[in-house]
Amino acid sequence: MRKRHPAGGARPRSRTARAAGALVATLGLAASLLAPSASAQGETPAWDPAPSFTSTDQGDGTYTVPLFNADVPDISVARVPAAESGEGRDVYYMISTTMHLSPGAPIMRSYDLVNWEIVNYVFDRGSINDSFSLRNGENSYGQGQWASSLRYHEGRFYVFFNTNNLGGAYIYSTDDVENGSWDKIALGRGLHDGSLFFDESDGGTPYVFYGSGAVHAVRLSEDLTQIVAEYPNIVRPADYPGQPFVGGLFEGTQVFEIDGYYYLVLITWPSGQGRQVVLFRAEELLGRHATADGSNPYVARSGLNSNGFAQGSLVPIAGEDGQDTWHGMFFRDTFPIGRIPALIPATWSDGWPVFGNAGVVPVGGAFPRPIELSEAEHRLERQRAIVASDDFDNDAPHRPWMDEEWDIPAAPDVDESLLGVELLTNGGFEDGTTGWQVNGTAQLAASEDAYSGDQALRVTGRVDTGSGPIQDVTAKVQPGITYDVSAMIRYDDPASPATKQFFITSHNGGSSYTNRATVTARRGEWARIEGSFTVPAGQPPTTMRLFVETPWVNSATVAADPAAHVMDLLVDDVSLVGRPTVTELPHPDEIAFNGSRLDEVWQWNHAPDNRYWSLTDRDGWLRLTTGKAVTGDYVFTKLGDRPGLTYLEEARNTLSQRTFGPRSSAETTLDFSGMRDGDTAGLAVYNRGFSYVAVRRDGGETTLGVVNRVQPFPVVVDQEATEAFLPGTTVDLGEATEVHLKADADFASPTGQLWTTFYYSLDGETWSPLGQRVGPQTLDGTLAHFMGHRFGLFNYATEETGGHVDFDHFLLSDTLTAQGAGIDTAPLEAAIAHAHTLDAADHPAPEWAAMQRELAKAEAAWERGFSTQNQVDAPERALSLELARLGVLTAQQPLDVTVTADTRCVVGRAVLAVRAHNGEEVPVTVRADSAHGSRTFADLAPGRSAAHAFTTRQVVLPPGEVSVTVTPEGGSPLELTVPHVAQSCGA
Repeated sequence: MRKRHPAGGARPRSRTARAAGALVATLGLAASLLAPSASAQGETPAWDPAPSFTSTDQGDGTYTVPLFNADVPDISVARVPAAESGEGRDVYYMISTTMHLSPGAPIMRSYDLVNWEIVNYVFDRGSINDSFSLRNGENSYGQGQWASSLRYHEGRFYVFFNTNNLGGAYIYSTDDVENGSWDKIALGRGLHDGSLFFDESDGGTPYVFYGSGAVHAVRLSEDLTQIVAEYPNIVRPADYPGQPFVGGLFEGTQVFEIDGYYYLVLITWPSGQGRQVVLFRAEELLGRHATADGSNPYVARSGLNSNGFAQGSLVPIAGEDGQDTWHGMFFRDTFPIGRIPALIPATWSDGWPVFGNAGVVPVGGAFPRPIELSEAEHRLERQRAIVASDDFDNDAPHRPWMDEEWDIPAAPDVDESLLGVELLTNGGFEDGTTGWQVNGTAQLAASEDAYSGDQALRVTGRVDTGSGPIQDVTAKVQPGITYDVSAMIRYDDPASPATKQFFITSHNGGSSYTNRATVTARRGEWARIEGSFTVPAGQPPTTMRLFVETPWVNSATVAADPAAHVMDLLVDDVSLVGRPTVTELPHPDEIAFNGSRLDEVWQWNHAPDNRYWSLTDRDGWLRLTTGKAVTGDYVFTKLGDRPGLTYLEEARNTLSQRTFGPRSSAETTLDFSGMRDGDTAGLAVYNRGFSYVAVRRDGGETTLGVVNRVQPFPVVVDQEATEAFLPGTTVDLGEATEVHLKADADFASPTGQLWTTFYYSLDGETWSPLGQRVGPQTLDGTLAHFMGHRFGLFNYATEETGGHVDFDHFLLSDTLTAQGAGIDTAPLEAAIAHAHTLDAADHPAPEWAAMQRELAKAEAAWERGFSTQNQVDAPERALSLELARLGVLTAQQPLDVTVTADTRCVVGRAVLAVRAHNGEEVPVTVRADSAHGSRTFADLAPGRSAAHAFTTRQVVLPPGEVSVTVTPEGGSPLELTVPHVAQSCGA
């Protein structure tokens, strides 16, 4: 489809600037007070861009919940007050969980709490170890970075989060949350779902509140590097008998101090109920640890029990009277989209909030925006998003996390004498219990009822699920080595279940346990447990002891039915053998910045190998090269039964970003001319369950097809069968080298399921579906991935490495082909036309240049024509964002406001005098911040002046400057720096 150029060939109109005399030298700033005159006269098509794909802002002063319609779980929000933000208004930042994705711990920014964009990440890689890098059989699915808390304290930003498999808890900090690098502190132990809290009533003493099933706390040293005190069981469900909203899950603690009270905010999931918020309030932060008699001062109250809105954060909002009000930011499970947050207003009574409409929060319900902005600012905020199309032009800003540095460990020094030999002492129990100790409480004795040989080990008197034989192998296992572990197990008690799961588990020191092998045995029959694991390279275990156990349950459950959980056992032929392996070590170039800069919306599925992806090898294309072949040997290390990974899950450099609901569509062009036999590359909508369209090269033939993997997920995975193309979806690509691909993801037909329809085109104009829609994808209850479905671009090899594919653009839309709406070019036409009414002289040069770049791309797309809505929406959204930015940063009306700073002596001491004069026709607010105090001249009327003298108490005042923020009525805040001279008041 081709259209007349929307600018109509007309010359852009130029407006006359104000007289040069109106430009005030001491200010040197400009304000956006008037809309462009051409648009006001109706000489161009109306430009009124729709909100971004992840905005639920209705444009009428309201928004709907949940926000985003995309996966943003475990949120924590921090506010930077207007007096400290440098922008003259409050700025909010939010952090979320992204687990195994890289870069991780995304920082999002908002000015209205409704519309958000990603501005930074805390880290590039959570670790360079094997698990975070999909190396040597390890992975971090469902693990990695979890449940962060974000805090702003005394001008510095702090992030705390816990990891299940990366060494416990970490604290990162920076003084520049958007553009700074982060300092990292490892606490060396796990603190589940921790909330960092600075107790301002006690001089800012730092604490971390944490726990699952109960709330505990630790106090940190002043420099945050050490835990110096422990406060267990501050709040427990058992403390609140008869309170139906207390119990179940009981985690995700966030801590706040409001009007002299401390509030603990938790997610809870009582039996027979839905997920909900429970609040605890006390005047003593440490609860029973601070009361004279050890009593618990925390009072419980149901915070919110409506439609599953639960874990999250409280958010302060400045009221007109200068006092803060507080909203809730709680997420809701909305799989397969993910866990989606909602900003929920609260009505406070007697120090307790009631969220929503008298405690009711309807899904899709509307609430008034809590922060009002100018029309231009509001238009800009509605364009911000946490997803975006991309043309892969390598024009994203360079971020500090791209330069993250790591020390590469040396290759392990392997003792060959400990490979290929039995490492366990008396594994066949021919010498009775020699070499074995008791884990927990149990009795060990030799038995002639053996699987092989003369003797086995009988285990009786078990009191917990881990009770049984244990042997220390710390001195025998080595980093970088893969170990095969096995044992024979039998149980005979007729009161026990007909089948029972058993584990070989390693105790790795402290509270760290890892299941290494499992089997489900039948009562009365010998069963073989076997598995393998790799000790991560560069990480020799401080301790490792192997033992046999049954699945963990709490002591009350054991006591209720011991025959089901702690039955007597027979154990025989326990074995641990190390095998030589080609250990893959981190490579410096794998980690080093490779010159390619992706937009913040992108994250890799695990940390990438930077040698094998590029935005520079081919201009305007993303190149993915296969650096290693998938093996089919990877397993989910988080899950007790250790099910296998598919090839897609094992692929290292899969690039991803969020899907969004209720419908989202992604389009790309794939050049597959560089593929090799055994390679598969394409466009996925993935989680543990996934659907994808891909090109596969096999025996020199290239085929396009669709893969669909749905539940149930088997423990033993046949990767070839799982990722075989569906019948009726394949196309022989013959001599073609490029194919256009499109994935339409529908989360609304029905709600709670994802169905995807894939399309392809060989000429970019005529599209054909590949079979019918595929699915359904739903929540995986094992929590192996535990995030919403994502779009992914991938390339993996099964035979040889070195093949590559190139992706040209990634185009998003919220319109699906199946909706039959036709292609709507009006928004793009309006944006292009509006851009041609603007004048470069009226706008800051960098922002004008950014708009011009997007305008050129939009006009080029217009000239090419469109065959999908994605091809229209991508350039329109990018251009409208820059146009909206210009609307806020317009420079056509210089502010006639003069600010001066003078020094003088008064009674032998220097005084700094600041004076402001308003020559504008509207009131302005002027705030002056100096090293000696701050002063605000509120609503300074037209033609009026105001002054303030700061007493310095100094005899000699060095030269310095005053930071000034000027905010015209109805306009945006503007900043300047006013210097002052030195002053000496000595005799």
